[in-house]
Amino acid sequence: MSHTIRDKEKLTARVRRLKGQIEGIERALEAEKPCAEILRQLASARGAMSGLTAEVMEDHLREHVLEAQTDALRNTGGQELIEIIRTYMK
Repeated sequence: MSHTIRDKEKLTARVRRLKGQIEGIERALEAEKPCAEILRQLASARGAMSGLTAEVMEDHLREHVLEAQTDALRNTGGQELIEIIRTYMK
């Protein structure tokens, strides 16, 4: 069973909280709140997204690289993570 399936409830709860933060930013913009308040909300949402990303990356590393059943699976998992990190760092 994949780590994203196993941790589905926890991960989707984090996504729902992130969605709420994004909606809060939208409401703040619509209400013409001060830019400092909007920037704080943006920073909070960015932190939440970074935390979620780090958790899924760590779980991928553990399951598909460190605990891979074969060298071929380990190599595939490592290559996937390299591609993901490259995309993430852009």
